[in-house]
Amino acid sequence: MENRFRTFGCATLLLFSAVLAVEGCHAQKPSSTTVSPALARRIEIMIRSKANLPAAYDVRVTDRKPSKINGYDDVTIAFATDGQPPRSMTFLLSNDEKTLAQFNTFDISKDPKTLVSDVGRPARNGVEKAPVTIVVFDDLQCPFCARMHTQLFPAITNRYGNKVRVIYKDFPLSQHPWAMRAAVDTSCLAAQNGAGYWESVDYIHAHAGEISVQADTPEKSLAQSKQRLDKVVHDEGVRQKVDAVKLDACIAKQDESSVQASIHEAEVLGVDATPILFINGEKINGLVPVEFLDREIDRALVIEGVTPPPPAAPTTTAPSTAGGN
Repeated sequence: MENRFRTFGCATLLLFSAVLAVEGCHAQKPSSTTVSPALARRIEIMIRSKANLPAAYDVRVTDRKPSKINGYDDVTIAFATDGQPPRSMTFLLSNDEKTLAQFNTFDISKDPKTLVSDVGRPARNGVEKAPVTIVVFDDLQCPFCARMHTQLFPAITNRYGNKVRVIYKDFPLSQHPWAMRAAVDTSCLAAQNGAGYWESVDYIHAHAGEISVQADTPEKSLAQSKQRLDKVVHDEGVRQKVDAVKLDACIAKQDESSVQASIHEAEVLGVDATPILFINGEKINGLVPVEFLDREIDRALVIEGVTPPPPAAPTTTAPSTAGGN
């Protein structure tokens, strides 16, 4: 799996998911805005111990106010290190000041299938109302994406038929010089012809090594690679009998807005690498074995009230010929 960003940092603060007992004597409850130095010290020691915080971390109890949880107050605790701006977290402190806890709420009101949009993208396999939809964030220059692509098809088609539909969305990585061009070009064709889009995706994933030209300079290499991409998509458009003038104009314009919108959506969903799959909204990270995908698809089908089909006998298919010479 390839990363879009790499983030380095010091020790990461662990979230508390269980109630932590703060042992000590009973004390008079402080006012709603203060925490006594002794109690603040007990809280700090407990957090340092449970979270295994390095000594460089500064831990301060900065605020206390009534909580919506009966029997508890909210206390704000700030964490800072190495001159960085402090980060704050809210904990629960029992009224008797003997228990510290952290409580989180999560919105589960939405159907996970609706969290990832497939609007405006051509589907492969399945019917519009198929019980399972797989949305893949793909980079056409990513070798891991290419490997996943070859294992995803025809394995899903052979076993699941029209019960599963697959949507590809663009997430070109900055370290891949012609990935954005490939995303824009194939999106131009997708706007006119879904079958042509998938033929182009098949070809590019299968022939990425041939598309990457080695010329005298990196600039020339990239320029020639982009020319090859344009020709692959143009030729496929001609084969599909699309409006060639409109297609060529779209390729020449290189409007990245729809691709950037896809990138933004992916980042909101926590995508920072490729390939990433969402099976009815459940996130699957990276290149995983077909057997794992089958298990997750089967689970999704059962949830939708559909009995999974038996495993299909393995078959092979000839590679796509999209793009021509």
